[in-house]
Amino acid sequence: MPRFSLIVPCFQVQGFLRECLDSVLSQSFGDFELIAVDDRSPDGCGAILDEYAARDPRVRALHLPENVGLGRARNAGMPHATGDYLFFLDSDDTLTPGALRAVADRLTEAADPDVLVFDYARTYWWGGTRRNVLAEVLAEAGPDTFTVDTYPRILDLLMVVWNKVYRREFVESEGFAFPPGYYEDTPWTFPVLLSARRIAALDRICLNYRQRRQGSILSTTSRKHFDILDQYERVFAFVEQRPELAHWRPYLHRKMGEHCLDILAKPDRLPPADKAEFFRRTATMFRAHKPADALVDS
Repeated sequence: MPRFSLIVPCFQVQGFLRECLDSVLSQSFGDFELIAVDDRSPDGCGAILDEYAARDPRVRALHLPENVGLGRARNAGMPHATGDYLFFLDSDDTLTPGALRAVADRLTEAADPDVLVFDYARTYWWGGTRRNVLAEVLAEAGPDTFTVDTYPRILDLLMVVWNKVYRREFVESEGFAFPPGYYEDTPWTFPVLLSARRIAALDRICLNYRQRRQGSILSTTSRKHFDILDQYERVFAFVEQRPELAHWRPYLHRKMGEHCLDILAKPDRLPPADKAEFFRRTATMFRAHKPADALVDS
């Protein structure tokens, strides 16, 4: 079996897709499979995927019969994965040269942890590049594996799926899957990190996170941003089912409040007419999940 299964969901990214695929196929480390999922994209994504699959046997193109959204497109790719590790790469982002070799070497050094977290850089439409501002979190993690209990600072990093690789057997044994809706990374990343028995860090930029001038889902003004409330309900439900994680409830309660208020504060997220409703629903959920000893009024 290959070392990595890269799962790349594709929807309306024909202008970026070739650069993404080329960044993978040009890696010096070649022991991988690339499972590209055409999420019923109305542009030329499907044809591009078929072209790459025809010329490189490591590429497999899946064409979904209907559009299901980013999270469920990733789910559609997972049953086809045979690699030791799952790597979810968004189709407008790119790997840096040598990234897979560096990740593979670190996995070997760490004796195959459940999760490996690596660094990234934001690349902007105007040509600028900026490294993750919390890069020191990875540097300070050290060479040994850890859990969120022994190194909780790992949770300070962006709660996204694409700055990590995941041992496939760990994911399958825990039954992790992506829910529908916006912010689908939240109810994946928290449960995965809270459940992992061995996490390792790699202090190296392995991915370029594209910052588009326009067209990003999360920068689109829409009521779909209310989805964040359902996603945190899924996180709390996960913790509720696992008493050993109960001590994380105060942290998650605070994180939920901060995240929702951040969405509310951004001018391009919620329609102005919906902001009051979003605040009320956030306050209701904040009270509903308040830990017994939390210093907030009910």
